[in-house]
Amino acid sequence: MKGRSLFTTRPELTGDFGMVASTHWLASATGMSVLERGGNAFDAAVAAGFVLQVAEPHLNGPAGEVPILLWSQDEERVSVVCGQGIAPAAATIDRFTGLGLDVVPGTGLLAATVPGAFGGWMLMLERWGTWTLADVLEPAIHYATHGVPVLDRIATTVSSVERLFLEDWPTSAATWLPQGKVPGAKLTNPVLAATYRRLLSEARAASSSREGQIAAARDAWYRGFVAEAIARFSAETSWRDSSGEVHGGLLTGDDLAGWSASVEEPVTFDYHGHTVCKTGPWGQGPVFLQQLALLSGFDLDAMGQLSADYVHTVIESAKLAFADREAWYGDAEVPMADLLDDAYTAKRRALIGAQADMELRPGAPGGRTPRLPVFPGAGTVSTAPGISGVRSGVGEPTVGSDGSTRGGVGEPTVGSDGSTRGDTCHVDVVDRHGNMVSATPSGGWLQSSPTIPELGFCLGTRAQMFWLQEGLPASLRPGTRPRTTLSPSFALREGKPWLAFGTPGGDQQDQWSLNFFLSLVHGGLNLQQAVDAPMFHSEHFPSSFFPRGSRPGVMHVENRLDPAVVAELQRRGHQVEVQGPWSLGRLSAVARDSGFLKAAANPRGAQGYAAGR
Repeated sequence: MKGRSLFTTRPELTGDFGMVASTHWLASATGMSVLERGGNAFDAAVAAGFVLQVAEPHLNGPAGEVPILLWSQDEERVSVVCGQGIAPAAATIDRFTGLGLDVVPGTGLLAATVPGAFGGWMLMLERWGTWTLADVLEPAIHYATHGVPVLDRIATTVSSVERLFLEDWPTSAATWLPQGKVPGAKLTNPVLAATYRRLLSEARAASSSREGQIAAARDAWYRGFVAEAIARFSAETSWRDSSGEVHGGLLTGDDLAGWSASVEEPVTFDYHGHTVCKTGPWGQGPVFLQQLALLSGFDLDAMGQLSADYVHTVIESAKLAFADREAWYGDAEVPMADLLDDAYTAKRRALIGAQADMELRPGAPGGRTPRLPVFPGAGTVSTAPGISGVRSGVGEPTVGSDGSTRGGVGEPTVGSDGSTRGDTCHVDVVDRHGNMVSATPSGGWLQSSPTIPELGFCLGTRAQMFWLQEGLPASLRPGTRPRTTLSPSFALREGKPWLAFGTPGGDQQDQWSLNFFLSLVHGGLNLQQAVDAPMFHSEHFPSSFFPRGSRPGVMHVENRLDPAVVAELQRRGHQVEVQGPWSLGRLSAVARDSGFLKAAANPRGAQGYAAGR
């Protein structure tokens, strides 16, 4: 397959000035306009990120979170910006179990962590950017004031929770059901626009310098009027959530004031001349690296891309890596060096046989004894009060107006109670100076929890990824980060910055991104060919999202995969569910390659776009 000419839905963009690729054309166009007006990649990514909050409100919001991987040409290094907030001081396991809960609800105020996205974007803008706060916020304020086109998937999401909004969450109805109806052609958010205008006003009053205004805006968000509105709403209101019960919140002003975004070193792995960089194991990012470590002992070139041997080997490697995620990852002391150790990996690799495995098999890095959470029963969603049924979804299905799900085009699974799996946006940028950004903003989507009426946005629900069981790396503990699924990616080639990439997709992010990366390294495809290539993923391991169900042995493939390959996978014991031809993955990427800048974006859903010259 290497080097062969393949049909692509659009060209791989090639130029030398700048490239932006994202999950929405408005964000890509915004980022490119920043580059055209002299901003750098960091300025462009921040401006695009704020536009995504307005253009894809069902996939991210102002009170969500954002992990970022970036390459600074001045510093000549990859850095991780952690914009993932922490659990409130009052969020203890006893507090939740005392309410009769065995999992954290997927919606409502109880699941809120400190909103980290604003802090993450501000840290990158302050340290590496050049533009002012007013400049990067202007496009988002414009779209919030004048409106964005309502995508079918936005309307469908709002339709799915229309009854919830009207009957239980009236503040959300006021924001997302104008005139009491699902929005039509255009959607505005004037309250959010006013929030950002006030933020700018207070920042200008506090300082005349770029850095001073950024600091003042951050202070207003985490200690000023925004924090005060969040704390008041959390303490003084109660709402029905996905547990079926009515609960208030735990987040306080002190929680917000005590948190700040941070800069960290990436976790890395070398694979066939490439160094792949991911966040630490407070997120699922290193599971990508563990898959690479396992695959490094197989000859994928000889197997042939998308052959039965190739797909089987990739899926079985994912099962082992994600089993380790369940046992070992979290905001705790994680034995990452042992998890990537050659000898440990060799023992794990020997577990991969000719047939599909049906067990969840974590390893024992450094001789440690693995401990898995007590999961909801196989094929079920949860034992939480008011919850029953089977886990649905194929990564990111669309949603019906009645809350039912069906195989879709890269959008989240949204229940009629607002519970969501497979959320998220993504943006990648490279500029003419060589700076690069990969960012995956998410959380705080419109169906997360009731809208805070003074602010025009709602709190996120990332705490649903904690376990309400003691002694696990991902157990709920005050002041810790949930083990997020958000997973931007960066890769160097022969030590030089090469590729920034990523995708929405919850648990599928580090499978779809891996498929894309392997298509480049082993398939010899260009960026757009690799984005367009048929996707597949496993649902063997438990979901990170409420209500934490599992589907052992189940894998999904797009029906563009060779039917003979599908038949062979089934013969090997895989429970293959064949989806539509363009239904899995929402990848985008930018690259520095052979003296050019390049970009590609996902055609699935007719929404993602790359721009550049």
